[in-house]
Amino acid sequence: MAGTKGLILIAVERCKGCGMCTVACPSNILKIDKTRVNVKGYQPVTVTDMSLCIGCGNCAQMCPDNAITVKRFDSQRRVVNG
Repeated sequence: MAGTKGLILIAVERCKGCGMCTVACPSNILKIDKTRVNVKGYQPVTVTDMSLCIGCGNCAQMCPDNAITVKRFDSQRRVVNG
């Protein structure tokens, strides 16, 4: 993950698989995982390639269930938010 500017953390058990984050992601790295089901019976979102995350936070802002957290990094790989 050498070029990563962001890290997406997904609370899989809170995700309802609505797909709003997949539409909001400019890097198109989020998709609904059709191979998994969480404890609530939903197919949660997954990250396809974390190295392409730009750390914009659009996915977290769009999530109605507050299931996504985005950590952003500066050029020295220090976390610049939470």
